[in-house]
This record gives sequence, structure tokens and C-alpha cells, in this order.
Amino acid sequence: MKVEVEKALRKALKTGKVNLGSRGTIKALKSGEAKLVLIANNCPEEIKNEIKSHDIPVLEFRGTNTELGAVCGKPHSVASLAVIEPGESEILNVIES
Repeated sequence: MKVEVEKALRKALKTGKVNLGSRGTIKALKSGEAKLVLIANNCPEEIKNEIKSHDIPVLEFRGTNTELGAVCGKPHSVASLAVIEPGESEILNVIES
């Protein structure tokens, strides 16, 4: 399943709208824009708790924040991200499987 998530995430980043980082994720959650949140397995607990307190699907990435950053094509770590618009990606379907 990890490969499917990574592929879908890359496509969402290219064709949709994604907020990277904990601050951007929480902002998207509070504004009601987020459709899905992806968190790294080593995302800080206080961030996880804040994210999970919202009624939005949360998907735990099976890698660290450094690995999630690499999947996103960033040279830095990404603890969480919010999918605002999936674009041509099937990322929202990953949570249903």
C-alpha cells in the first residue's frame, strides 16, 4: 500500500493543492479546507493529537518525516500535510481501501 500512497501523493502534489508542514496542515483543518491529512510515523504527539481532534480522515505514512519530505520532493522533513484538492490523484480513494 505504501507505493500506492506515494504515487498518489506525488500526483496530488503535481496536479492538486497540498499544504505541507504542521502549521499549514492545522490551518487547513481549522478552515475546513482539508479533505485528508497524511502524517509521518514520527510526527510529534501534540501535532498528531491536534490533527486527530478534527473530523477529517488521517492516514499514517509508513515512514519518517524525512522520508515523507523526500516523497514530496523537498530537501527537508515534512511531519504532516493536508490534501486540499486531490487534482488528478486517487489519494482520497486510498483511505477507502
